[in-house]
Amino acid sequence: MNPEHSRLSPGSGELVARIALMMSLVALSIDTMLPALPAIGADLGVREANDAQLVLSAMFLGLAMAQVVYGPLSDSFGRKPTIYVGFVIFVIGCVLSILAQGIEVMLLGRFLQGIGAAGPRIVTLALVRDQYAGRAMARIMSLALSVFILVPILAPAIGQGILMLAGWRAIFAWLLAIALLALVWFWLRQPETLPPERRKPLSLRGIIAAVRETFANRAALGYTVMAGLIFGCFIGYLTSAPQIFLRIYQVGPRFALYFGVLAAFIGAAMLVNARLVMTWGMHLLSRIALSAACGASIVFLAYMWIQGGQPPLWVLMAYLAVVFFCNGILFGNLNAMALEPLGHIAGVASAVVGSLTTFISVVFGTLIGRAFDGTVLPLVVGFAALGLVALAVMRWAETPHRAG
Repeated sequence: MNPEHSRLSPGSGELVARIALMMSLVALSIDTMLPALPAIGADLGVREANDAQLVLSAMFLGLAMAQVVYGPLSDSFGRKPTIYVGFVIFVIGCVLSILAQGIEVMLLGRFLQGIGAAGPRIVTLALVRDQYAGRAMARIMSLALSVFILVPILAPAIGQGILMLAGWRAIFAWLLAIALLALVWFWLRQPETLPPERRKPLSLRGIIAAVRETFANRAALGYTVMAGLIFGCFIGYLTSAPQIFLRIYQVGPRFALYFGVLAAFIGAAMLVNARLVMTWGMHLLSRIALSAACGASIVFLAYMWIQGGQPPLWVLMAYLAVVFFCNGILFGNLNAMALEPLGHIAGVASAVVGSLTTFISVVFGTLIGRAFDGTVLPLVVGFAALGLVALAVMRWAETPHRAG
């Protein structure tokens, strides 16, 4: 029996919290690092300031490469054993990062952290899809992401505090402790959602067929590409945020405060989305949010040309608050819309969707970050350009719906 249903079941509150903690491994592994990037770069002999961004990019690269593996494994062996594998690899990556004496070992450790974090990150999507469908799934994911978004609000401050008290290596020790806590909670409280009778034999032929079906579905592919473009904007912001706030605006320890304020807008948007999505629907909310983000970016880009690439900090914060609120609406819906027509192959589909999303976002996000030139102009250009492309992709993806 397929336990899909449209209403939330008893115990969904604990499920939301558990999923949020497991998914937070990715955000914790990124956001706690932000205040420490200059120190890590200096200690490990990084030559150029922009090269310190590779500590983040290596994590995303591992995340992108591993997701496509975890989905088929979870379809064959179950959700829980596959997630256990991810936790173990993540722990190994943390240990390597703690012991790193050079940038090469650090990047290997970060790469393994990305591979490991991909397990809980991607299989939890299939786990939720096993139990919920449609708008109920979107609501569960929005609630989980709204809890999860507390991580980027608090993580930079936590990272700053650990950095001041014990140095950057202690940040990785703290990540290790969080991973072990999440693993124990998951082991004790999460039931298996894919019973043996619903599992599929692990075969290359079956995986290729499922991948083809995912790519052949116009809506699934379109929303996946959209998610990659929008998240690419966010990665571009993450990689360049320390340089923007610390180098251009010289906010010092207040970096965590500014970063947290902007993250709060994303969390607020996810809460709003969780409330509105059951009545407004994923498609309408996403179209409104994406159009608003593009409009704000184009207007701000024109303002930027006048200001020479460096507006007052409060103006930049106002612009980013609007864009991140719109992105918060999109984050809660795009994955759900991509997976909606693929419930019968949820494991492989979630892997393909997650992997393609991350690959696209890593490419564009890294380009935005590496383009940093001492102004915020590359970031705003990236937001505007990727937003316009995402609008075009949305129009293409939804053509069959309008025609029907």
